[in-house]
Order: sequence, then structure tokens, then C-alpha cells
Amino acid sequence: MVTTHNLGFPRIGAKRELKFAQEHYWKGQSSRDELKSLGAQLRQRHWENQSGLDQVPVGDFSFYDQVLDTSFMLGNIPERVRGFEGDALDNYFRVARGRSAHDSACSCGVQAGEMTKWFDTNYHYIVPEFSASAEFSLDASRLLDQLTQARALGVKAKPVIIGPVTYLWLGKAKDDSDKLALLPRLLPVYAALLEQLAAQGVEWVQIDEPALVTELEPAWQHAFVTAYDALKTTRVKLLLATYFGELRDNLALACGLPVHGLHVDAINGRSEIEPVVARLPADKILSLGVINGRNIWKTDLSAVLEWLTPIHQALQARLWIAPSCSLLHVPVDLNSEQKLDHEIRSWLAFALQKLDELKVIAKALNDGRESVQAALAENQAAIQSRRTSPRVHNPAVKAAIAKIDAALGRRTSAYPQRAARQSALLNLPAYPTTTIGSFPQTAEIRQARSQFKSGELDEAGYKTVMQHEIARSVQEQEALGLDVLVHGEAERNDMVEYFGEQLDGYAFSQFGWVQSYGSRCVKPPILFGDISRPKAMTVEWIRYAQSQTAKPMKGMLTGPVTILNWSFVRDDQPRSVSCYQLALAIREEVLDLENAGVRVIQIDEAALREGLPLRKSQWNDYLQWAVESFRITANGVQDETQIHTHMCYSEFNDIIASIADMDADVITIETSRSDMELLDAFDHFNYPNEIGPGVYDIHSPNIPSQEHIVNLMRKAAERIPAERLWVNPDCGLKTRAWEEVIPALKNMVAAAKTLRAGI
Repeated sequence: MVTTHNLGFPRIGAKRELKFAQEHYWKGQSSRDELKSLGAQLRQRHWENQSGLDQVPVGDFSFYDQVLDTSFMLGNIPERVRGFEGDALDNYFRVARGRSAHDSACSCGVQAGEMTKWFDTNYHYIVPEFSASAEFSLDASRLLDQLTQARALGVKAKPVIIGPVTYLWLGKAKDDSDKLALLPRLLPVYAALLEQLAAQGVEWVQIDEPALVTELEPAWQHAFVTAYDALKTTRVKLLLATYFGELRDNLALACGLPVHGLHVDAINGRSEIEPVVARLPADKILSLGVINGRNIWKTDLSAVLEWLTPIHQALQARLWIAPSCSLLHVPVDLNSEQKLDHEIRSWLAFALQKLDELKVIAKALNDGRESVQAALAENQAAIQSRRTSPRVHNPAVKAAIAKIDAALGRRTSAYPQRAARQSALLNLPAYPTTTIGSFPQTAEIRQARSQFKSGELDEAGYKTVMQHEIARSVQEQEALGLDVLVHGEAERNDMVEYFGEQLDGYAFSQFGWVQSYGSRCVKPPILFGDISRPKAMTVEWIRYAQSQTAKPMKGMLTGPVTILNWSFVRDDQPRSVSCYQLALAIREEVLDLENAGVRVIQIDEAALREGLPLRKSQWNDYLQWAVESFRITANGVQDETQIHTHMCYSEFNDIIASIADMDADVITIETSRSDMELLDAFDHFNYPNEIGPGVYDIHSPNIPSQEHIVNLMRKAAERIPAERLWVNPDCGLKTRAWEEVIPALKNMVAAAKTLRAGI
């Protein structure tokens, strides 16, 4: 009999219950006990959602981030949060976001932990911090409490933990020491953890080591051997889980580790399954990720059974099946989507539906396909409907793609000539100040949007409210003394969804929320067909904002690569083709903005790096079409039009040459949480254009001081000539409150004036 299991479940709740509970707690509107009670309720519901599986994950629930949970479990807590009042949860939130609910009435916040993307997803984790003197100590109370709760409910519990090598691989040494040298200190803590789980009667532990799908240096490959040799005597059975890619040169290593089972991603590594089956010792379990855990299209169940049936016949009870990775990356329940187009809805599967697909596959393998004949027929009808639907394919779009040539991606003049013309037109001071685009999404904005969608507010009334909010943003920026203004994006629900709603080829869910970080959830649009732009999307709003000021007003757009990477993307054509379609559509918007008199246009590519393949050997192909897509979007304008782009919370030192090839006049990036560490690339690379290293960490409620900003910018000026530096926040301000934004920006403007005085 094939065994079914799951690697992880969405933790936010079908209605984002966790998000609202977190934010109420942080604001002091609810107690710690109320937050913990809500967490227990969500866990119970989610375990019930997974009933019918043979093994259910426990420990995948988190109040912020599973990597941060691991740091606290291992006693790896930054020194700067020690000595504060409160309990472990207070310090947990201090590392996550700079302060806890306990600190809400004071200004005693600390620097939050650095945040970056979890492999090639849009989920952000809190980066573990290491030093040569780091020590580890076990506190498994969070995991053990969840295990106790699961046991009391009769859950077939499989604890889930991040493996020791991947944990070190994910972190950063703050003193330039070798973090891999910490492995001998870390392994006894893992051994103690596994012993505690064994003492609780646990049979299987899922130990996640996704670093195995990356290119590993020999020292890191050897670290896996060292780690699992040290843990092989544990009394629990270890299921080592890899996902997000192929094992490639780590395949023999993974198969040979002394664990009881191996999970591999059969969606991204389908071609490796036969070699894994051949290499895996006969006493080991093989778990195959047969359902895509990162996209929302229905699985072709008949096709999966065609290749999976011979493997099941060979392995029998040694075969386990699961989604390819944790379902953290998809929405909870498609049944909530009653307003979604019926045909498109028939093509989709969210987390609960994916588990249903898994059960159908298992029953077909265990009892024969005739036992699920109706389910297979219904599935095949949906697959065929999507494959042949005229709504998916647009000949005019395909013809436009065929006409793309290199000239579309070239500016008329090189950067030095453009910069001189832009400077003469814009007349900006040294260290010009700006923001990244959005201002606080107030209760009034959210209420007006909700009333407009429900029909309580007509289009004229909605437009009036949005114009009022835009005027307010402009007035506040004028009062602060910012140099290049933004309209505040009051009318936008999300930087990707807003554009997708106005493009042909997209569909939208009501409740398709996915966690991005902490309490931040996004609702990725569904890219189901060929993309085109029926009409202008932003021009009217930007034109109105410019009418409110004599200062330069930035047009704000999301770039094609980010729209692609932050959507649920069609899987029936190369991603590059979809990206080129988006590039042509957004290019039309850029040209319309320029024709409307907008002379500064920001095209955000926050997700450029996260689309990189996990192996460097595959980077060049991706970067070629991703950079070219941006250039097609941006480079049809005149020399006098200044093009900005923005990237946030991504390590990009190793792709700095490609970023320079984008040829944006100004790039703004996140640097405050990393203390300007991201600028290390400029020690060895002469970046040719202008850059705004973010100096205000907008993901924390802490307000940066003028002195702090000045110090950060002076660090930047050691690498970038002062005449090419801008002063700006890390990211957009939509998640912050006005009472936080105003003093922070005041300090930022004051810091710019101090810097100018020192030139």
C-alpha cells in the first residue's frame, strides 16, 4: 500500500485569521493567550483538513517564520535582544520585526533580523545570524507543545524540522567566520532534539534539507555526510526532504545518506526519479512529490499514474507520495472561490484540492484505477478544457512576440548623455530624496475599496475618495520637503494584482491568499492566457497627482519579471514567453505615461532575483530573457525621461553585472537591515548609473534616526560616488501608519540636508 503524507500546510488560515491575530497582538489589542489560542485553533483545523493522510506534518505552524522558529529552538538568539522584559515570544517578535507588543508604548525597539527570500519563492525568512563564538542550546517547547496537541486530537503526527546543514547554509556569519565550522557544536543539539521526540513515541521525523538541490561546494557536501553520520543512531526514523529542484550532482550523496527515507521533488526533478529508484538502498523509503506544491493548476492525474504505476509496482510499501513541497505557497481552499469564472475555476486546485488529488492517486495505485474512474474522468475533462480553450491563446499576441528584436531594448543614448539631459530637466539637489511608491493604506482607503467592489460606492464616488487620498500624499510630501514625489498608490490593492486586473489573460481569486512574510499576505493573480493591455492603467491617476505639485512626480509601474514571478503562472508555455508578453504590455503603459508629460517613471522589479534558478549553471538563460524583458519595457522612452527600478530583500551581489545591463537610470535597493552589506558588490564592480540604497526599514515599526541614516549613507558613499546617490526607504510604505511614516521621512530629509552640507 502506498503511503500518503504532506510536507506542510498553509498556516495563515482560509480567511487570514493568523494575520489579523498577529496584528491585533502587536498593537496591544489582544493578549498573548488570545494569540496562542488562535494558533491552537488554526492548527486543529488544519490537521482536520489533512485527515485521511497516513502522515500529517506537525511543527509547520509558525507565528512568523519557520526559520526563525528553528533559531529559537536551537538557542541561536541575537545578543541585541537579550535582557529585555517579557518572555520568549517577545524576543521572537523583536528579531522578526524590531519590537514586540511589550514595546509598543516605548521607543525601545531593536534592529530586526535580516530578511530574504526562501530559495526561489516569494516567501521571506529571517536570516539566522552566526559568529565564531556562537553556542547552541535546545528549547524544543514549541514543537513539543504542538506535538502534544496533535496527539490529543488523534493526529498521525510527523514532526517537521529544518535540517542542520540547510540551517547553516541559510544563515550569515556576522564576523566573517566560517559558519560551517559551527556544525560540530550544532549536531549535539539536533541529536538531543531527536531524542526528545523519540521519548514522545515519535516514529518518523521529516528533516528538510532543500540545500541539496543547489550547487554545493565539496565542504558542504561533506557536511551532509558528517551531519547524518552523527544522527544515524537516533531512535526516530528520518525522512530527509528535498524540494524546489533537481539533485543533480548531489543525487548520489542524497541517496547514500544514512536516513530511513528520502523525499524528492518529482515536479521539478521528474527526469531524476528513475536514477533515484535505481540508487536508493532497498531498505529505504522513497517519497515522491507528485503534486505541484507551488502552483495552482490541476494535476493531470492520468499522466502521473502512467509514470508512477511502474514505480509503485517495483517499490510497493516503500513508496510514499506527497506534494512536491510544503503547501505554504498556495491558497487554502478553492471552494471559497464562488465568484471566480466557472471555466477557469475548473482548471485549478488549491491546498485542500491538492490533497484530494493525492488521495485519488493513492487509491488508484492501491485499489486500481477503476476505483476512482469518475474522479479521473472529471480531471481529464478539466485538463482537456484548459488545453483547448480559445481564452488561453491569442494569435495577435503571438504575432507581436514574433516581431521582438534587439532594437526594442535599447535607449537612444548611453547613460552619461541621458544623465546630463535628465539633470538639466529635473534640476535635483545632491542626495535627492524620494520614496519607493506607496503610502499608508488607511482604513478609509480600504473601506472605499470594499464599498466600491460591493456596489455601495459608485465609480465617481470611489474616484473622489482616491483623489482625496492622492492629494493628501502629495501635500504630506511637499511639507516634508521630498524632491521627487509619488502619488501614494491609494487606488492599488497590490502592486501585481492591480495591473493583472487590467490585463487580458489574467483571472483573480477572492480568497487566494498566500503568506509572504509575517502577517504580510499576497493574493497572486492567475496568469492563464496570452497577455495584452486593453487600455491605459495608471495615466489618469499620475496625471492628477502631477496637477497637485510643481515637483517631479514619478509614474509607478510593476515590471514584467515581477508580475510574472508574483503570479501563479501558466505551465503550458515557457516562462520567458509569458514575460515577453508582459513586457510588451507594460511598455505601452510606459510610453503613455511619457506622452502624458511624466518625466520620471519607476518600473519595480522586486522579484528579479527570486526567479533565478537555484543552480548558477542555469542562471544565464534566465537572466538573458529577464533583463531583456525589462529593457523592452523601459527603453522606448526619450533620453530626458528618467527610468527608475526597485529591488528589495534579495541578495544580488552575484548578479550585479546583469542588473547593470538593465540600464535603468536609477536603481533603489534594500540595504538598511543588512547595514549596507548589499553594497559590497560595488567594491569590485563599477556600477555605472545612479543608486538609492534604502535607509529606512519599512518592515519594522521602528523610526530611524537622522544620525543612523547619515551613517548609512556615508557607508554608501565609500563605494558609490556621492553625485550618483539617492536617499530613500527600503520599500513601499503601504503597510506602515502615517504616524510612523512622517517622523521617519522627516529624519530622512534632514539626513539628506546634512549630507549635502558636507559635500
